[in-house]
Amino acid sequence: MTKVKRPLYTRLYPNLLVNPDGSTVRIKYSLPRHLVKLPLDFESLSTEEQRKVRLMRQPKGKKVVKTEVKVAFDPLKYAK
Repeated sequence: MTKVKRPLYTRLYPNLLVNPDGSTVRIKYSLPRHLVKLPLDFESLSTEEQRKVRLMRQPKGKKVVKTEVKVAFDPLKYAK
């Protein structure tokens, strides 16, 4: 690692880089993020871990909740 050697310095933010094995390193990154997470090497995982990763990557289905609204409108209440 060396210092940034350029005449014009861009704004770099201190961030935490998380490697796939769980180790962390402090880096300077161009975007203000809390964590920068590197992707997993999918081929090096066991079959059970590959299955877990595949399930986590699938989009979650939206739950449809139907509620019946009962309107108790009595027109005789407003008749004069």
